Parts: sequence; structure tokens; C-alpha cells
Amino acid sequence: MNTDAVKLLQGRYCNSLTEYSRFVTREVNIGDVPMGGNNPIRIQSMTTTDTMDTIGTVEQSIRMVDAGCEYVRITAPSIKEAKNLAEIKKQLRQRGYNVPLVADIHFTPNAAEVAARIVEKVRVNPGNYADKKKFDQIDYTDLEYQGELDRIYQKFAPLVNICKEYGTAMRIGTNHGSLSDRIMSRYGDTPQGMVESAMEFMRMCETLNYYNLVISMKSSNPQVMVQAYRLLVETMVAEGMNYPLHLGVTEAGDGEDGRIKSAVGIGTLLEDGLGDTVRVSLTEEPEAEAPVAIELVKRYVERKAESEKQKAEEKELSAFGLQPSASHSPYEYKKRHTYEANAFIGGHMVPRVVLDLSKKNLKDASILNDAGYLYSPLLDKYNMAEQSVDFVYLADELPSFVFPSNLKQLYNYTTWQKLPDKTNCHPVFSLREYLEAGNHSSALNLVRISPADIDSDEFGSLPFDNSLVFVLETTALHGMADQRGFFFKLEELGLEVPVIVKRSYEFGVLSDEFESQKSKVKSQNERLTEDLELKTQNLQLYAATDLGALLVDGFGDGIWIDAPELPANVITSTAFGILQATRSRISKTEYISCPSCGRTLFDLMVTTQMIRSRTSHLKGLKIGIMGCIVNGPGEMADADYGYVGSGTDKITLYRGKEAVKKNISSANALDELIGIIKEDGNWVEQEQV
Repeated sequence: MNTDAVKLLQGRYCNSLTEYSRFVTREVNIGDVPMGGNNPIRIQSMTTTDTMDTIGTVEQSIRMVDAGCEYVRITAPSIKEAKNLAEIKKQLRQRGYNVPLVADIHFTPNAAEVAARIVEKVRVNPGNYADKKKFDQIDYTDLEYQGELDRIYQKFAPLVNICKEYGTAMRIGTNHGSLSDRIMSRYGDTPQGMVESAMEFMRMCETLNYYNLVISMKSSNPQVMVQAYRLLVETMVAEGMNYPLHLGVTEAGDGEDGRIKSAVGIGTLLEDGLGDTVRVSLTEEPEAEAPVAIELVKRYVERKAESEKQKAEEKELSAFGLQPSASHSPYEYKKRHTYEANAFIGGHMVPRVVLDLSKKNLKDASILNDAGYLYSPLLDKYNMAEQSVDFVYLADELPSFVFPSNLKQLYNYTTWQKLPDKTNCHPVFSLREYLEAGNHSSALNLVRISPADIDSDEFGSLPFDNSLVFVLETTALHGMADQRGFFFKLEELGLEVPVIVKRSYEFGVLSDEFESQKSKVKSQNERLTEDLELKTQNLQLYAATDLGALLVDGFGDGIWIDAPELPANVITSTAFGILQATRSRISKTEYISCPSCGRTLFDLMVTTQMIRSRTSHLKGLKIGIMGCIVNGPGEMADADYGYVGSGTDKITLYRGKEAVKKNISSANALDELIGIIKEDGNWVEQEQV
């Protein structure tokens, strides 16, 4: 897509960039649970059992539905599994579960044609439905390329006709890592290539008068995933289409990393009103996915009600809302240009992390452990962890111990000006305080500001110099858009002030929301533990959405998470997890691990933890852990190394996209992987603290 075309499309991927407004899509019937249109955002997941294990698949599907799944996807790698979907469906119905089933298809059109006669929806991957992937670069003439599309049409049309006959829906699911050689050769490894991969199949469907479609653009990189969905919507609108969207970050991983990475990608799009169904792909039991997806989605029920109230009371929402500045494109990453304040924040510096320790015991040096500075009483020194914050906010409290020299302290202005020694100490002002202050720091001045302040007379009176940094706060329900609008206005005004984005969270008591008869007998300690776990997860999801959505667009030179109910180490870990997921600041090893399915050839959860236990200190390295050849090597094309199931008790190891050791025993595979990393000079020994 040329530059002029991109400029014309800016901001047109959603209804509004400033107010919550859900993009209305075509309603698609999937059994008795329709999707799109004005229906709720649907929740789904995928089984991990062998599809030929009928009882195991039925039992797992029931657990998934009980956890909140509205659609259950099951892999069908061959005709025999596709046929067995009928027995699985029969047994589910006999037990009172009418959940729509989705057949997951890769490589096997014949299995898709069988499954489409049985289940309510089939998912096909345009990258491997009729194409092969050998990582070959092929130069096509336009005539040759059209010939390839004609060949695909002949393979694809029978499935479409079966779906029309049986009333079966279809998801055309593009995956970033499994784009065909044909698409890669013409469009490259790009969001545009992902979009075109799906659009080719969508156009074929419309030629055959078939419209019961759902579309997805998945990637393990949230930044790429967000850009691809946005461009898809823009392209669909230009061609008169409005098919519902299935949102997901593929191979997100497990635990905190998986939740944060999923929230960055899915949450960013939900913020813009995009998405009709959600699947959170975790390397955990599938019933653990639905509650995470439900928590992500439920914020927008309240958001929708509030936007409808505003619409009724104030004005109609504009068709396409505020336009971003000419220098910003939502379809490619470009970090906002700022100056470097005190050679520490802004410019080419990685985003900084602020942690509030003002309510902690400032007589105990060990409190800095939670900030990533590990204090040794015997040596009377600090060791920095990989996740060490850059600023601690102390408000009006003074510590009774000496801070490490590379950790900056922030104080409210009135307290800061009284400090006898201001080394590494910086003031935090209100906007009015900054205008009226008798003295400023010569190094760094942080000014709290809200998005509305940019239109005020006080803002117009600001004396700008390269010591100024904004701390951007919001209390708006649709806070991300509120803060994004501020960045757009800064760019319009040509202001290059670095900005720390601050978000505050209060959760109250959450365990009651998830109370059941069984849990009423829990002890107080168990309930407190459950409450902390829920608050921690919600912080990960909410902050990753609110802050991650800005960071993937290049907005923000620092982040400040305020969550008084949670331990400081949780806040630190969440902040660095968000920066890692947005590729803004790398502080640990990244694991691209699939969520498992019936094709998986080893226990992904156990294997992922085993690999993590020996490689988690390799900062910046990306390791793909894939259960089968469907997801590897294609889906982990972004990884430095790959560990892929290639047969029973057999593993193939990859360096990038190249298989370097094939079909080795799983007992030796991890040692062999570490050997390859060492051979490449990328291994470091783990420090003993």
C-alpha cells in the first residue's frame, strides 16, 4: 500500500478514536449462538484432547462450557477425526450441552468438507488450505498469480458449497506465521500480506454468494496483530464488507506473560470497538482461558451503556471520529518523536517505569527488592535485577537509608524544594504549581496533567524547556482514548515533550463476584489469597489494555501503574510485562508457546515450564515451543530458536526458520537446544544472587 493511500485511510478502521463505539458487523448464525451485529461479544476456546478420544473431548468441552465458553473448537487433522466430530456432538447433546462446535482445519480440504456437514462452523487457514509453505521466494507475473488463485478456487469452492447447503459458518483465520510462500513472495511478512491472504478467500466466498463468514488476523506479536486487524477492517469497508471479527493473540504463552500479551492485542482492538468473539490462547488447560476472556470483554458492557447514554443526551457519534495527525499511521509502528530530558527519558530511550513506594516502610532498605534493587545487608550494596524500575515516587515521605545511585526519586514539589540534597531527586508538580513555582529542577521536572488541560489557558502559559516531562493521568471511563487524543493534540501542536502515562486502579473485594456454594466454606486466608490472585490478574489485563494500546502505537515514554491494593512487586512485574509484550523494552526471555490442541505431541505445559526453568535468564531471546508442525515453524517464525513436536517422543529443533536437528529424543531435546544456543554464542551463565 503506498504512502498516500495510508494517509487517506488513517483513523478509518473504527467508528471513533475518542468515544467507545462498537463497529457493527454482519450477523452470522453459528448454531443457536449468533455472532456479530448487536449480539454480545462471544467467548470461545479450543480443546487439547485427541479428537479420537471421544469421552475425553466431551468431558473437556463440558468443563469449557461451564467456564463460560460459547463456542468450542476441536481440531480435525484428517478425515477420521472429522467424522468423529459427529459422535462428540451427539454425546454433548445427550448430556444437555448444545454448544456450537467449530472444526479446526489445516492442510486437509477433504477433512474440512466432512466436518462442514457435521459441525456449526469450520475454521480454515488460507495460508495452508491449498498452498504449501517451504519459505521459497517466487517471482510471479500477474498472470501466473491469477493462475494460482484459480487453482485455489477449484480446491476451495467445494467447501463453500457444502457450507451453503448445510448452513455451516466459516472462519477464515489468517495466522502471521503461516502465510503461504505465494503471499510472502508478493506482499512480504507484513500486516498487508495477512489481510490479503484472507481477502482472497473472502472474495471467492462472495463470488459464490456465501456470506456466513468470520475473519481473524492472529499473530504472536501483538503489534503486528493489531495493525493487521485495523487494516483488515479498513480493507473490508472499502470493498463493502463488514464480517465479524474473531480476536486472538496466538501462542501467547502461559501465566502472567500470556495474560498480558493477550490483553495488549485483544484489549487494544476492543478499546476501538472492534471484535465480535474472543479467544485467549494460553498454554494452560482450556477451561482457564474463558474466565480471562470474560474479564477482558466485560469492561465494554459498561462502556457500551455509557456511550449510548452520551449519544442520547448529547450528540450523534461522528462516523469516523477524530483523525490522528498526519505523521501517525495505525498500520505501522512509529515511536513518537520527543526530546531526551536529562539524557534519561524520551528520545531513543526505552520507556521508563515509575513505582509508588510512598506508603511503604522507608526505614527498611529491603523494600527496594520490589523495585528490582536487591539489597545485601552483609555487603551493604544493591544488585540490580533485570526488571529494575527507573523512578520511585515517595510523595512527601523521606527514606532513612541511602538509595542506589542509579535509582531516581520523585517527590511532591513542596517536599522536594525542602530537600537539603537534591541529587537524583526530582519534583512532581501540578500544572498550576509548575506555573507558580519559584524554582524548578535544572535536570528534570515532572508535571501532572490531564488530557483536557491541553485546551486550557494554563497549558498555553507553560514555559517549555528540555527538563519538562508530562505525567498524563485520566479518570475517563474510556481512558485509553482520552489519553490517545492528548498525544494526537501534542503532535498537532508540534510539542516533543516526553510523556509518562499513568493509570490508577481500584478493585475492592472481588472474590464475592466469583463466589459459589462450594467456596463459601473457604477460610479467610483462602479467600484473601483468591482475592489477591483475582486482583493481580485484573491488573494485568486492564493495565496491559490501557497502557499497551498506547505503546503499540508508539505513544508513551514511561508508564506508571497505581494500584494501592496490590504488592509493589506485582506492579513492577506487570509494568515490565507490558513493555515486553509491546516490544518496547525487553527485560526477559520471550516464550512463543502454543495453547495446545489435539495435534500436540507432548505436554506443552510441562515442557514449557521445563524449558523456562533453564533459559529464563537469557534476556531478549525468543524461544518458540510448538506442539506440532501446524504451529511450527511457521507460527514461530519470529522466534530465534524453536522446539517443535515432530512425532511421538520426537522433537525437531530450529534456528530461526531452519530445522537444524530433526526427530531427536525428547529426553535429550532441551540439552541439544541449549547446545545450539551456546554454539551460536547466545548463552550466558545464570548469575547466582
